[in-house]
Amino acid sequence: MGILIGIILGFASIAGGFVAMGGHLEVIWQPFEYVIIFGIAFATFIIANPMSTIKDTGKAMVQSFSGKGPKRQDFLHLLGLLYALMRELRTKPRNEVEGHIDDPTNSPLFQHFPDILKDKELTGFICDYARLIVIGNARSHEIEGLMEQEISTIKKYKTKPASALSTVAEGMPAIGICAAVLGIVKAMGAIDQSPEILGHYIASALVGTLIGIYASYAILGPMAHSIKIMREKQCQPYIIVKQSLIAYMNGALPQIALEHGRKTISSGERPTIDEVEAEAITNVPNLSAMAQAA
Repeated sequence: MGILIGIILGFASIAGGFVAMGGHLEVIWQPFEYVIIFGIAFATFIIANPMSTIKDTGKAMVQSFSGKGPKRQDFLHLLGLLYALMRELRTKPRNEVEGHIDDPTNSPLFQHFPDILKDKELTGFICDYARLIVIGNARSHEIEGLMEQEISTIKKYKTKPASALSTVAEGMPAIGICAAVLGIVKAMGAIDQSPEILGHYIASALVGTLIGIYASYAILGPMAHSIKIMREKQCQPYIIVKQSLIAYMNGALPQIALEHGRKTISSGERPTIDEVEAEAITNVPNLSAMAQAA
């Protein structure tokens, strides 16, 4: 919503200011200039990126507009899942724990947190490293290094749309100049016309430069930054998992290990210790009772 408000405010400011100076909006409306500028921009975007990045950029733009990213409640659910999983690792035999991590879709533990289970990539990340803990041969610093490498890879691919859009934004002023040059060529072809007609042609050409600069610095650049922030925030759950599981491997109790993960959350969205106690620890599924009932 914030992005949409910003775009509307930007257009209103430029149009309102132009009219207030005595300008006429019809002069700015040059549809073929827009076709040239945005057509070239989209072409360069296609040339520079594989189809997977092009599709992901569209998805990232929708997510950015909708503000899709983990919220406080999502962090609480993740902490609750990690606490339940670490408790199982600590108190249950290996074969019982393996049932949860080998088939999380049918695991009552993971089913208790459907929003986490729905994220296949995050669920796979949790299960992979829980499996390494169950095996018991890996050292904590080795697992930590492996986790950091995987998180770095995840972040790299999640933020590709931001880099792709930023590259287009950097080229927009030059693309606007291309449209302006074509307009000047058209004006020079009508050099024998009256000053009124010639002035209209030149004004139309200069609109290309305006649109290229405006689209770069007021739309595409900020949009790329917004996507980058949103996608980096989507990487936060992986960091929480890493810190919690590494603390557990180093001997911390599950409740203490959660604190290692909770502290990685930004202060504005970090659940309090009381919230973690009430919603993430107290509200974990009673797997023993569920098994008896089954």
